[in-house]
Amino acid sequence: MSTEHHNTAHGQNGVPRNETVAFEPQDVHTRSIYWYLISLAIATVLAFLAAGLFQRVSDKMLLESQPAPMPMRQRMTQEQKADTMYPPEPRLQGVPGHEQDPQTDLREKLAADKQANESWGWVDQNSGIAQIPVSEAMKLIVAKGVHGPSGKAAELAKPAASAANAAPEKTN
Repeated sequence: MSTEHHNTAHGQNGVPRNETVAFEPQDVHTRSIYWYLISLAIATVLAFLAAGLFQRVSDKMLLESQPAPMPMRQRMTQEQKADTMYPPEPRLQGVPGHEQDPQTDLREKLAADKQANESWGWVDQNSGIAQIPVSEAMKLIVAKGVHGPSGKAAELAKPAASAANAAPEKTN
């Protein structure tokens, strides 16, 4: 600790004085910030007005450049115009002009598939092709195998199986 006296140059009321340091009278110049915000708001409003004017002018130019409707189209009723407004079927489900609800279509398809998978009937009675429920077909496959013992496959399988059983086993 030094015992020398510091050269403290104090001004009036004991406030230190230094010629190289100046104090700002206020921290922020609020007037310039307000002018900036006002000019930004004016520029935004002018940009919106210019965009609206541009849209109106371009829409007007587009409508003027459109050719006149064909005479046949002018004679059509509103209902006929509505019928020709959409592309021909099949249309995507859920778009305007499609009368059925996609969920209803799905429910109807699932019900039809379930009914077809659970019904009995002849596909071609002359050929002996029948339709049976899926659950019954699965039971038949488990019981008899994929091809089953009927027809030519069964006849061909019998001699091969009997030949394999008749062959003597060689042992060393």
